[in-house]
Amino acid sequence: MANGSSQGPARRRGDGASGGTPGARPTSRDVARVAGVSQATVSLVLGDKWRGRVSVRTAESVRDAASTLGYRPNLAARNLRLGCTRTALLVVPAITNEFFARVYTGAAALAADHGFGVVVYPSPDGIGPAKNPFASARAALDGVIASSMAAKALSDLRDADLPLVMLDSDPSDREAAACVNLDIGDGIHQVADHLLELGHRRFVHLASAIPSWTFDVRARALAQALAGVAGTSLRTVRAPFDVNAARDVIQHALTEPGARATAVVCDSDILAAGACKAVRRLGLSVPGDVSVTGFDDLALSVAVEPELTTVSLPAERVGERGMSALLALLAGETVSEGDLPVSLVVRGSTAAPSPTSG
Repeated sequence: MANGSSQGPARRRGDGASGGTPGARPTSRDVARVAGVSQATVSLVLGDKWRGRVSVRTAESVRDAASTLGYRPNLAARNLRLGCTRTALLVVPAITNEFFARVYTGAAALAADHGFGVVVYPSPDGIGPAKNPFASARAALDGVIASSMAAKALSDLRDADLPLVMLDSDPSDREAAACVNLDIGDGIHQVADHLLELGHRRFVHLASAIPSWTFDVRARALAQALAGVAGTSLRTVRAPFDVNAARDVIQHALTEPGARATAVVCDSDILAAGACKAVRRLGLSVPGDVSVTGFDDLALSVAVEPELTTVSLPAERVGERGMSALLALLAGETVSEGDLPVSLVVRGSTAAPSPTSG
């Protein structure tokens, strides 16, 4: 019995893929043995640093061996050796906003492809100063990505001397190492051109009450787009990102003395939903009496009736580009530049003004 029991485990050890005890986790040495290469080569391939140093065939052989053995690198030990965490922080004004959720989706997908993780941090004060959520951000993070905020609002995190990538933010802000923006101004110009072509000349701009670079751009772009067209008028009113608040503001704007506006240009789909409610409360119709446009192309834009004409933003692409910029900064590479294009989606909330609208 003693001899039989000693031989059994020996045979099982010999049959095991890792050459260790039953159930033992495969090591890089096992991968190297199966692939017929050195451990250094395994490290290069699985660390995605093999290009120009080993052949494509060798890289494929290493990856095949790792897959067959079920090998997973010990990232904790690797990060300790390299002095990095492979973790990025994404700071957003609000986690409940669909736009920011889509930004995270894009950033996280690209991060995962490079062995990184993304932690979302909704700033407690919205676009205001974002407190450092870590006892030591430098020890916990490799970099920070912030969307629709000002770099000065991130001073607590900037003190950690981490690379900062700003999304949908002022490109002249020198505190950011890189900036990824949407062509917001062009989006507003597309809205204005569409409404002008329909024949609208009296406009209300339902602007966000949030002081932010991205909303300032929208206001300037709309004023510029209408300035060169004879007979146009533009009035700006503001509301917080709340459907009922937007409804009340527009209801008041449409009942003031004088010729009623025939088009309401809104800074977001949420504000546009409130504007549509205001029009209906006044016994008017969208778009028969008043056309309404949104911005963002959220799921809400097709949930309202009529569906909103709005500007579609590639939010996932924004997150992806932001993560790509951070990876480039960490690698000491050049960050690609250029605003991401946006597009107008024409739906049922806009039409030519009624002949009796004056």
